[in-house]
Amino acid sequence: MSMTGRRRRRRGGDGLGKAEVSMNSLIDLTFLLLVTFIVTLPALEQGISVMLPQAKADVLPTKDKKANVVTLDAMNRIFLNDKPLGIDELEARLREMAAEDPDVPVLVRGDERLDYGSVMSVVKLLYKCKIHKMALVTVEN
Repeated sequence: MSMTGRRRRRRGGDGLGKAEVSMNSLIDLTFLLLVTFIVTLPALEQGISVMLPQAKADVLPTKDKKANVVTLDAMNRIFLNDKPLGIDELEARLREMAAEDPDVPVLVRGDERLDYGSVMSVVKLLYKCKIHKMALVTVEN
């Protein structure tokens, strides 16, 4: 039999169609996940919710190291890296950190509704524990 005598069958007529995948639902899911991450990321970064006072922001002392964060909320509760502590426990932890690393950076986040003395008591405690790299965190106006 010669090559010209062969007939090729077309597949289009035998009932088999091309399979298609709808990308609409995958795109919708991708956008939903993107929006979810955009909305929840700031909440994860902040930790304890406090209203920070407004001031001109300077460079924070966290160049090479991850800073520890002392937070005072509106109820005058104290947190070290998002864990609640009493003032005595805070002093003990700060002394341990200063003993391990004398250049440990500490950021103090105080709610603007607190009185000046509450925030300054934590700052005095930092100096008492010989922590010299510290900054008061504010929001830029």
